[in-house]
Amino acid sequence: MKKLLLAFVCVVLLLPSRADDGMWVPALLDKTRYDRMVQLGCKLSAEDIYSVNNSSLKDAVILFDRGCSGVVVSESGLIFTNHHCGYGAIQSHSSLEHDYLTNGFVANSRSEELPNPGVTVSFLVKMSDVTDKILSGVDPNLTEFNRKTKVQENSDALIAEMSKTSANKFVVKPLYNENQYFLYEYEVYTDIRLVAAPPSNIGKFGGDTDNWVWPRHTGDFSVFRIYAGKDNKPAPYSTDNVPYKPKKYVPVSIKGVAEDDFTLVYGYPAFTDQYLAAREVELMVNLSLPQKVELRRVRLNLMEDEMNVNPLARIQYAAKHAGVSNAWKKWEGMIKGLNAVDAVEKKQDMEQEFQQWVAQDQSRNAKYGGLFKKFDANFKVYERYSPVFDYYNEAVLGSEILVLASRFYSFLNKNSSLEDDAFKAEFKKYIQTLDVYFKNYSPAIDKRVFVSFLQLYRKNISAEFHPEIFTTINAKYKGDISRWADMVFEKSVLVSQERFNAALEKWNKNSRKKLFADPALNTFLSFYSVLLDKVANPYNACILSNDSLYRIYMRGLSEFHSDRILFPDANQTLRVSYGQVEGYSPNDGVRYGYYTTIDGIMQKNDSTISDYVVSPKLMELWKAKDYGQYADSTNQLRVCFVASNHTSGGNSGSPVFNANGELIGLNFDRCWEGTMSDIYYDPTLCRNIILDSRYLLFVLDKVSGAGHLVQELKIVK
Repeated sequence: MKKLLLAFVCVVLLLPSRADDGMWVPALLDKTRYDRMVQLGCKLSAEDIYSVNNSSLKDAVILFDRGCSGVVVSESGLIFTNHHCGYGAIQSHSSLEHDYLTNGFVANSRSEELPNPGVTVSFLVKMSDVTDKILSGVDPNLTEFNRKTKVQENSDALIAEMSKTSANKFVVKPLYNENQYFLYEYEVYTDIRLVAAPPSNIGKFGGDTDNWVWPRHTGDFSVFRIYAGKDNKPAPYSTDNVPYKPKKYVPVSIKGVAEDDFTLVYGYPAFTDQYLAAREVELMVNLSLPQKVELRRVRLNLMEDEMNVNPLARIQYAAKHAGVSNAWKKWEGMIKGLNAVDAVEKKQDMEQEFQQWVAQDQSRNAKYGGLFKKFDANFKVYERYSPVFDYYNEAVLGSEILVLASRFYSFLNKNSSLEDDAFKAEFKKYIQTLDVYFKNYSPAIDKRVFVSFLQLYRKNISAEFHPEIFTTINAKYKGDISRWADMVFEKSVLVSQERFNAALEKWNKNSRKKLFADPALNTFLSFYSVLLDKVANPYNACILSNDSLYRIYMRGLSEFHSDRILFPDANQTLRVSYGQVEGYSPNDGVRYGYYTTIDGIMQKNDSTISDYVVSPKLMELWKAKDYGQYADSTNQLRVCFVASNHTSGGNSGSPVFNANGELIGLNFDRCWEGTMSDIYYDPTLCRNIILDSRYLLFVLDKVSGAGHLVQELKIVK
């Protein structure tokens, strides 16, 4: 239903139980977890993994920008993350003249490293249990809304207090379904420079075709450097800044991996919902995910039509296409995976056992006896309103002009009380913020998306939720949405920065009124009004009620499984997950090995399919079998491998360590059969996909000619 922080439960209690599941808070690793890691081969101490007072692996692991992970690999602040994590930064420096997306990029000196305004790197300094402070004044009788309000007030007050004496960033996050709260302190660096990126036919090899798929042959990495002030502290971009000197950087192993080797993934997984009720998963599989998959596929088709014939559109929409496609294919895999393992049926069986346990004790029945009747009532509400909510997010806000309209509406509201001259001045400032937006915007693509999504909304959403704008289209345009779109894109100021500037240049007493009457803005507001007037109240009430019910349910489950160890769902805080290098068998008669090689790249080579065009330099090195020190013992070059670590979104770019804490690869994906692992982890299907550190270094050194960067590293042979 939404991204709930559900965690007060034992290890994969809704799933086939295995001791190695889970994303563990490194500061809270218990003896059982650590002993299991040692049993699998880990040679690190708990202090090696996480320490507050001494340097440890956690000091080399970064939150890259706002949604990925990464790792520091040199004493001069060099960092590795995924190519798809650095994609936006690489794109921002690309043009038809300097197409770094296609051709790759290497800075041959520090002066050539490219700054990236807005990109950040965050290091966790420490985390502290602040539950008592956050729940101070939180009465059990408060409504869920008032409870959340009080928690937010307490969190804001604590962050404000801590920020008085520190320039670091402070964030309060809940664990165990909001029964426990931690304060996270981060040191955030903002001068992050692009150092190297492979060409897309390496860094994105396989493209959307291979995304979420194993076997995989993608060199998914990019290289950045952290810069700091001369005191080694965070500082805004300046040519006077110097490379950051880390508390900890990690050695890079080229020894390779073998099946059953221990693996440790360290990073910032985004969100998991392992403990959803069976009915919610059923609605997800049969209602919500299929309609979102359909809408994403429409948008991708329309983007691709233009990108395939227009080189500028290909650059403009490269990152957007990747983002839309990533979720689309993941959702398809989730549907397939959840159905394949009968997740709904298994959850139903577990819930029946739970309810039988509840009924055996009067006190338990008083606390948990009515949970599922209340859940069922809420899910009926959800089933009625979620299609409108999904279509608003995926269709209405799938059109870029309507997204900009929503932002412009906020700007107009914020400044509506200003006198005309002051409003004009703010309008001028607002226009200047749109440079990057319009650099990567194609009205031709967006107009087709706009038309298609309005048509789909009218066709698939009940008439009671149709916006007033459809009445206008029926009356003035005989129901022809294409003609309505012609008018919107012909007259709206939101189509280009030139129209914004023209409106400013021709400013008069009626200009502000014209902005409020913009046809794109009015289209957005017509849909937005439906959401506010007919959907928001019942839908939000359902969400709040379920938040409360899930909190109670998780307490009950923790009692029901009191003999098992708890782990919290992911919430973009630092976690470790451990496992082993191993292949898997997703279907009868099918067995996947645990690694791929450069030979597989050549087997996929197809110059007629953009996803499978092989780099000429890579082809040359392959023919010569010139792999240098990066080959395995059989003179083969390995590309990727899979392991059984429990990972999620946000683990992109996570370092993968061997038993000695040496970097053996970068996590970048999951197998398609196991993309449902955010909801339901099945150890027979779920594998994380890792770029082998040897292929990463090979591409840097032999393909890109960046041997000077390899020399910065501590290589373990």
